[in-house]
Amino acid sequence: MTDIAELDTRQLANSGRVPAPEVMAARATRWGVFYYAETYLRGARAYLSSIVLNAVGTPLLYMLAMGVGLGGLLDRQGTTVDGVSYLVFVAPAIMVATAAQSAFGESTYPIMGGFKWQRTYFGPAATPMDPAQIAWGHLVGVGLRFTAQSIVFWVIMVAFGAAPSAWSWVAIPISTLTALSMAAPMQAYAATLENEAAQFTTIQRFVIMPMFLFAGTFFALGSMPIYLQWIGWISPIWHGSQLARWATYGMTEPWWLVAVHVLVLVALTAVSAVLAARTYRRRLWS
Repeated sequence: MTDIAELDTRQLANSGRVPAPEVMAARATRWGVFYYAETYLRGARAYLSSIVLNAVGTPLLYMLAMGVGLGGLLDRQGTTVDGVSYLVFVAPAIMVATAAQSAFGESTYPIMGGFKWQRTYFGPAATPMDPAQIAWGHLVGVGLRFTAQSIVFWVIMVAFGAAPSAWSWVAIPISTLTALSMAAPMQAYAATLENEAAQFTTIQRFVIMPMFLFAGTFFALGSMPIYLQWIGWISPIWHGSQLARWATYGMTEPWWLVAVHVLVLVALTAVSAVLAARTYRRRLWS
């Protein structure tokens, strides 16, 4: 079977529209981040059906479970959380958490594959493209993918009445930013690995899952014992969930804390992106 990238290359060559080498080099130098983001997204077409199924099926299942199932039982008892129905409370947090966990996975084995198994990074690195552009292009591609996934989730939330605020759409960029704040640190770490020896599964089990379970996703963080609340405080999922709730139903949150949530997510993404770029340069230019 002909590879998609190979087919695209043949079509370009046969079109007679191939730019001159110096023009292509200049474009790679200037737009390398977006070129590699396109490469990432084109590669994702190979499992597009799985992506679509996950993007649509996950929110539907959660909305049915939390809205018609558990949420319905709580509603009949007159129970509310933070002054709203359980579905309204939990839906934005699930939107953020699912995007963050999936984005984490996109920065584990795919990064190892780029360096070791498929070695897909070495072709672009042989062009005028800076290895940092490859690292950042991967993040841009992840961001675009999970923006689309968050839009689908938000639309389904609106259909279920789980996003009552007129500003609920702001949860979409919040979800994307949270996804990047999980993906970027993992990318920076994965790029340092020469061999994979269960590091990813260990991190998933002992770091990511506790962050998800103790990040106030399914219940308010304040209802947990104080000696466990710190897990939520350091979790990007908690910061993203609080912001998403603030956007979707107007959860009461002081402005200084809103700023802290945003700062944590932006700092995690930016610092990790810089570290990843340094590692990509060292490994691909050495």
